[in-house]
Amino acid sequence: MADDAPKMDQIKSLLGGAAAGVSTVLAGHPFDTLKVRLQTSNQYKGLADCFKQTVAKEGFLGLYKGMASPLVGVTPMFALSFWSYDLGCQLVRNVTPNRKNTDLSLTEYAIAGGFSAIPTTIVTTPMERVKVILQTQDQAAGGKKYKGMLDAGADMWREGGIRSLYRGTIATLARDVPGSAAYFWAYEAVYRALKPKGQEGLSVGSVLFAGGMAGVAMWSIAIPPDVIKSRIQAAPAGTYKGFVDCGVKIIASEGPTALFKGLGPALLRAFPANAAGFLGRAAMMEVLHRLW
Repeated sequence: MADDAPKMDQIKSLLGGAAAGVSTVLAGHPFDTLKVRLQTSNQYKGLADCFKQTVAKEGFLGLYKGMASPLVGVTPMFALSFWSYDLGCQLVRNVTPNRKNTDLSLTEYAIAGGFSAIPTTIVTTPMERVKVILQTQDQAAGGKKYKGMLDAGADMWREGGIRSLYRGTIATLARDVPGSAAYFWAYEAVYRALKPKGQEGLSVGSVLFAGGMAGVAMWSIAIPPDVIKSRIQAAPAGTYKGFVDCGVKIIASEGPTALFKGLGPALLRAFPANAAGFLGRAAMMEVLHRLW
């Protein structure tokens, strides 16, 4: 039974991450739609105008355009993210075998968080490529093109195979490695500070606030590479030569402030979405620990 413990811990980590992903998407997708539309079009005056135009033309369901893609993708993506994070924590312990305290420092949590973004990119990039296309197709010339994520994904595959689906991989890594480091660092720092001393088990209030602040910490530094990623993934093939070329062209044509488009909705989304995500994970882990 003892030999099965590490395998069971990994299964729990995967299931807990999946619960976090579903909770995050349900709470945060409307804000994400507004963020992407602001990042990829100049037809809006700001966040309020983008919200008003979207609802007026497409109804409130327009805010949930493209949600099927992240919902399908969140199960493996968040499961992989939290599993990779736990693996990163274990790797840190393995390279410091003579440590006096098994608890990691905040710096070590950040290292594990940055590591978690690398394998997660395998799922994140094609999922977000499809999501961005579905979120922006109604504002493109010619109107709606795809019926859903399968239709969009199949057309991308026909267009350029796996390279088309993985367009924006470098930009995704540039966003998620430092972003994930900040994400998990902030969660551990805030949770440590808030959890009542001596309390055993789940502290719901601490998890919610720490999770929300983790999201804010990530998006506070992740917006510029996210803008570049969204532009690369939404543009026709060949528009940009790569990450740097896209960034240079954005600054040249729109100024450096264009790299911060979507910051408002990203930060508005960050707190409730990630508070829900961490609570979903914590609740799932509590259930799994009681069962096994």
